[in-house]
Amino acid sequence: MTSRSVSKTVVKRLPVYLRILDNLIRRDVEIVSSRELSLESGFSAEQIRKDLAYFGAFGTRGTGYNTTFLRDKLLKIIGLDQKTKIIIIGAGHLGTALARYNAVNNPYVDIVAIFDRDRRVIGQKIEQIRVLPFQQAPEIIRRYHIKVALITVPAGSAQQVVDEIIKHGVTAILNFAPAKLHAPEGVHIHNSDLTIDLQSLIYYSTAEEERLLRLQQETEETKSQKMLKLE
Repeated sequence: MTSRSVSKTVVKRLPVYLRILDNLIRRDVEIVSSRELSLESGFSAEQIRKDLAYFGAFGTRGTGYNTTFLRDKLLKIIGLDQKTKIIIIGAGHLGTALARYNAVNNPYVDIVAIFDRDRRVIGQKIEQIRVLPFQQAPEIIRRYHIKVALITVPAGSAQQVVDEIIKHGVTAILNFAPAKLHAPEGVHIHNSDLTIDLQSLIYYSTAEEERLLRLQQETEETKSQKMLKLE
């Protein structure tokens, strides 16, 4: 089965498996079972076996997976067997944090350049990567054959930025701007909204039954008030 027929949800799970394997290899673990991968990832053992089976037979029945062998296969499947050159557009607080983290902790990417339109940050260095004016992005994209970009610009600028970098060859975008972006077929955009993620998490911070009971009481009170008005 080719990667074209693999669902997005499967593709999103592969880096999770890769991270687990990286950690296991650092601990000198040579063999891992689908059950152990399940405990580490939160996905069922059956789901993990099914995901990996899309790309081939990598394990041994009754034994498990060789961690180094499976890691090498996943690197090739995802496209991380060679460092991927990427760019970051937006050198604000979030862009700076992402640049620093990935430059130090992500061995699979090479941040070629960071771009911004703010003259106050242009010329500064983030982990030895100089912030360049956005006008230079097309040249850098073509020179280094950049296909992947991270965007951390204001919502009002995001679509314009996307339109510009797509014209010059970028086909995969991780968008942190709080905006719905549009791109032609063949260009993939993943949206990461930290505010929505936090607000969704807050839902689980309070007792669900108590919250639903409160909503029910408020609804009943509203109905009662409407009935009184009708009378």
